[in-house]
Amino acid sequence: MPQKIKVSTSQPDNYFLTNYPNPFNPSTKIIFTLPETYNLELTVYNAYGQKVQQLFKGLKEKGNHELQFDGKNLSSGVYYYTLKTDKFSETKKMIIIK
Repeated sequence: MPQKIKVSTSQPDNYFLTNYPNPFNPSTKIIFTLPETYNLELTVYNAYGQKVQQLFKGLKEKGNHELQFDGKNLSSGVYYYTLKTDKFSETKKMIIIK
């Protein structure tokens, strides 16, 4: 008898932020989960704290999201991406290798 696979359809109740692959060349996916609908900003910074690119600014619904970041015009090195909402802020490191 085949096994039944349970698929979760529940809504997220926590924040989650990551990127894959990391290190990358030339692009990566920034993946995040929101427990509520928020106005948010997702921004990439260089190692000096200078804004490189704002990936998104606006309203995102509760749930799982994915944005593509293209670093083909950037030099190799460490970069940071920050997700900010009214209730949450997190920064993670990513590495471009060329």
